[in-house]
Amino acid sequence: MQAITTKYIGPSNIKGSRVKAQCQAGSVTLGWDDSLNSDQNHTLAAQTLARKLGWTYGTWHGGGLPNGDGCVFVCADRPDMSFTLTAI
Repeated sequence: MQAITTKYIGPSNIKGSRVKAQCQAGSVTLGWDDSLNSDQNHTLAAQTLARKLGWTYGTWHGGGLPNGDGCVFVCADRPDMSFTLTAI
């Protein structure tokens, strides 16, 4: 069982703002979508990573990290990993 953590990455001289989702099995980095709020951007990144890894069913819950650096998503049920991200 793995947790997905997400982190906001500010803009640089070359790239715009991004959000990175990562876990032991891999990572994805998405461009920040200004039409979404912060929670929605972090949720989308976690969902994208889970789908990339083939984690396709179950209920996930998200919450903030103590240092304020992003979110962590964990699967609440686990018949084998399912995917339904809930709002943070």
